[in-house]
Amino acid sequence: MIYVSKPYLPNEAKFNSYVSHIFGTGILTNHGELVLELEKRLAEYLGVENVLLVSNGTLALNVAYKLLDLKGSVITTPFSFVATTSSLIWEGLQPIFSDIDENTLNMNTGEIENKISDSTSAIVPVHVFGNGCQVEEIEAIAKANNLKVIYDAAHAFGVQYKGQSILNYGDIATLSFHATKIFHTIEGGALIIKDKKLYHKAKKMIDFGIDGPDNIRFLGINAKMNEFQAAMGLCVLDDMEEIRKKRQEVYERYEKSFKLEPRIKLQKHNANCSNNYSYFPIVLEDENLMLRVREFLAQEEIIPRRYFYPSLDRLEYLESEPMLVSGSISKRILCLPLYDSLDLLDQKRIIQTVKEALL
Repeated sequence: MIYVSKPYLPNEAKFNSYVSHIFGTGILTNHGELVLELEKRLAEYLGVENVLLVSNGTLALNVAYKLLDLKGSVITTPFSFVATTSSLIWEGLQPIFSDIDENTLNMNTGEIENKISDSTSAIVPVHVFGNGCQVEEIEAIAKANNLKVIYDAAHAFGVQYKGQSILNYGDIATLSFHATKIFHTIEGGALIIKDKKLYHKAKKMIDFGIDGPDNIRFLGINAKMNEFQAAMGLCVLDDMEEIRKKRQEVYERYEKSFKLEPRIKLQKHNANCSNNYSYFPIVLEDENLMLRVREFLAQEEIIPRRYFYPSLDRLEYLESEPMLVSGSISKRILCLPLYDSLDLLDQKRIIQTVKEALL
């Protein structure tokens, strides 16, 4: 079977050397040595400050909302993984959807201001498939309306905007380090926090709000990353340039094969952003054709994913007006298999199968 993604596994001996170190120290969690080392190295690699590692990307969002003391409603995208919306609802916030641009698949900045009300406290955009949002326009809207901005940057590891990390935009940017991501710690995530005081508060917040052995300073939660997760992250980070290079080769073969297909539309990338080659989505001309392509691939034991379906405005546990663009895209999109170790012959078979389904 060829799945849409495949976790990168680093050199086993290198990982085991970190495991031996963990067994030697006896420290498994609670801001251990490896977690602190990974935070430092990620800050250097990404070109950011105030990196805080947590146990998963959804908790990174939850901590961000609590840290910024969000209330009322939050404007966000209907086209994302469910965690972007469910984390808001979990924290008692009301998601207000702003539809997406049909080309970039990111929030349409021209529609955001129409969604702002007296109850709005923040904007939560997503860099969909690593494609950078219109960060300067969003920043201007937020500033004019006194709103916080939290970027769900789960897909945007290593993405640069005008020569600097896109993670430097917003009050907070959150990352996911799930096993299927371009960089992973098995499970895991991170917050990039602009304000230094909030960063220090967050360090306590993810450890139950504890501030010293006899002092619990404020409401907290357990969101700490453990040493085994950090060990995997340190190993994967060593190999990031090779991972990126191989993924780029896979991505560019797909792009060359499909960019002139009249029945397929490719995501339009932000001209000011680099590409981290994290996903390869194709948008078919209608849902029937998408289902036909998926069926042809399934017959070859190739499993793409309908990222993202359904459009989040259709979730059963919330009420929302229909998002027409997101609803249309979500019914027609497939992400094709993309990972560093995807065999060339297998990729050629994927491409050929898609083209046969288009006939």
